[in-house]
Amino acid sequence: MSNRMKQEEIETLRDLIKDIDTAMLTTATEEGLVSRPMKTQEVEFDGDLWFFTKKETSKYEEIIHNQDVNVAYAGKSYVSVRGRAEIVDDLDKKKELWSKVYEKIMQTSYDDPDVILIKVKVEAAEYWEGGNFIKKVVFYYKRMTGQSSEATDINETLELDD
Repeated sequence: MSNRMKQEEIETLRDLIKDIDTAMLTTATEEGLVSRPMKTQEVEFDGDLWFFTKKETSKYEEIIHNQDVNVAYAGKSYVSVRGRAEIVDDLDKKKELWSKVYEKIMQTSYDDPDVILIKVKVEAAEYWEGGNFIKKVVFYYKRMTGQSSEATDINETLELDD
């Protein structure tokens, strides 16, 4: 994939998720998949997503054992992001991403040794645009009448990994 193509896909994904504050992070456990809401970092999306958490949480342990995650966003569009999670314990990065909101949510400060970052390197994303009503009607009509709906698919897939 060319760097230009990758940059266009990053910009598309950035536009889709930029105004959505909360995402659902899904990790794998021995019992199955687990999802929980996470506050999305207000940084310019460059192919990585960032979240704060604490070491004492189950998601920390889950990511240590299995780095495959999914991050789902719902807003004007619906976005499902597949990626690999990494635990990052970098004081400078925590300070860069920290805001007063986190002091209230986490009841601590960025330099607390229990506070860590989850970095999700995005591999692919699938999205459904919420505002295209006509395209949805045509898609569902074709599906109900047995016609090929391939040309009117209401979702797109972005491959971001190299």
